[in-house]
Amino acid sequence: MSHRPPVPSGRVTSAKIVIAGGFGVGKTTLVGSVSEITPLTTEAIMTSAGVGVDDTRQVPGKTTTTVAMDFGRISIDRDLILYLFGTPGQTRFWFMWDELVRGAIGAVVLVDTRRLADCFAAIDFFEHRRLPYLIAINCFDGMQYHDPQDVRDALAISRDVPVVPCDARNRESTKHVLISLVEYVLTMRRSRAVAPA
Repeated sequence: MSHRPPVPSGRVTSAKIVIAGGFGVGKTTLVGSVSEITPLTTEAIMTSAGVGVDDTRQVPGKTTTTVAMDFGRISIDRDLILYLFGTPGQTRFWFMWDELVRGAIGAVVLVDTRRLADCFAAIDFFEHRRLPYLIAINCFDGMQYHDPQDVRDALAISRDVPVVPCDARNRESTKHVLISLVEYVLTMRRSRAVAPA
């Protein structure tokens, strides 16, 4: 669904956000639910070549997969536009991640608590590059099965990293995730600016 973006009132700031996570966690869905433009996707039909490579046991209805990236855009307000870049989830496509994160202000790591281990590689990737990220718990079937603090503990991440529930299918929910990330990035930048050298 496309939404008409607000008309900028003055100077417009744009920022790049990366949407990452494991295979079949809902990254394409998240980008599509919030984008005000028709999202660019690189979905391909899964073939027998993925058998034994892509674990579809937890996502039995999945018939397509992202093979390069997803792209969308959302105007948060009249002066802030976010460009969203969704990463492919399979390890064989991770060679593209360095290019996808170039110039990003932060990342959303979307997690499925049924397959929490699938997000460890994304967390490690962003921590190694010192790129701010937050954890978005995708509430499949509209149900939040785990408390954010329990997810934080299971992931062994810093208490400063936001952990927020979301429904990747819901525009307002995903918009809240993106706003939370922008606020976190701004808070981090302010604290670094005032920290003694």
